[in-house]
Amino acid sequence: MKKIKYLYLNSRDEFFRVDVSKIVYFEADGNYTNFMLSNKLKGVVLMNLTQMKDTLSNRLKEQASIFARVGKRFIINLSYVYHIDVSKQRLTLTDGEKFAYNLPISKDALKKLKDLFLVSVANETKSKEHKQN
Repeated sequence: MKKIKYLYLNSRDEFFRVDVSKIVYFEADGNYTNFMLSNKLKGVVLMNLTQMKDTLSNRLKEQASIFARVGKRFIINLSYVYHIDVSKQRLTLTDGEKFAYNLPISKDALKKLKDLFLVSVANETKSKEHKQN
């Protein structure tokens, strides 16, 4: 399957051509969605977070799996997750060099995200062990 490189976001007065791999997160702001890129550029589009999640799924298909809805306010790029701190209700997203964003997220949402990663790691380990045997 062809990998989609750009996401096109159009609103009444603005148009964005965004490299999918550079999207760090989306944040709800009422009927708007803010997005932050790895080069620290920001953008705003007139759609709520549920509409943005649908847009990602429809346009990116399987590739949309790099994004996850976390709590009520955020959709994050899973490849930028660095630190999940459930007790402090903080999620740190970084590329390890140029940026680090600390997002306030509920304990419940962070527990679910942490579990998602733990299951993923367990599945990778089982897969590697199976291939070696």
